[in-house]
Amino acid sequence: MTHSELREKALKRKKVKLEYDALEPEFSLLRELLKARQKAGLSQADIAELMGTKAPAITRLESSLTNGKHSPSIATLKKYAEALGCHLQIKLVRNN
Repeated sequence: MTHSELREKALKRKKVKLEYDALEPEFSLLRELLKARQKAGLSQADIAELMGTKAPAITRLESSLTNGKHSPSIATLKKYAEALGCHLQIKLVRNN
């Protein structure tokens, strides 16, 4: 069974789908971080140097968004964005 097949099968279960959907903000943020880092042509080590930290800290930051064990602080996300030559923008979006 491929990963896609397993995911599709798992998401047919209501509880799994609810939990998966609840993680969408984290997945969305991670996609944005990775896309921006890739566009800048920087590695995790490059970002770490620009932020004044070590590469494993960046690995933990990026993986924390997928494992739900830790939410990075706004200050950390701001430093990450600044290392990419970006700024952090946070907004509230009204539910439909």
